[in-house]
Amino acid sequence: MIKITVIDREDKAHELEAPTDMNMNIMEVCKAYELPVEGTCGGMALCSTCHCYIQSDHDLPEPSDDEEDMLDQAFFVEDNSRLGCQLRITDELEGLVLKLAPVGE
Repeated sequence: MIKITVIDREDKAHELEAPTDMNMNIMEVCKAYELPVEGTCGGMALCSTCHCYIQSDHDLPEPSDDEEDMLDQAFFVEDNSRLGCQLRITDELEGLVLKLAPVGE
């Protein structure tokens, strides 16, 4: 298990525990804790409803072409934007801090 911190859209921090042995991603962990992440496409990088901002200094895998394409169409994209569905829970994410992006109109 690792601990990650998710800051919701009202700026409230939630410390979550996430298993590293279940091949879960950030979006699935947020949904398990009933945080407001839709994940409409089911984690296929076909929507941006799990868009988040990475706020800690973690060395993350580079975004795939599909993730980059989806972020190009998302609202409120920043340099630290990622799709939660594309970030697998691994030991390397211990202590990760992220903020949920605002919902686009």
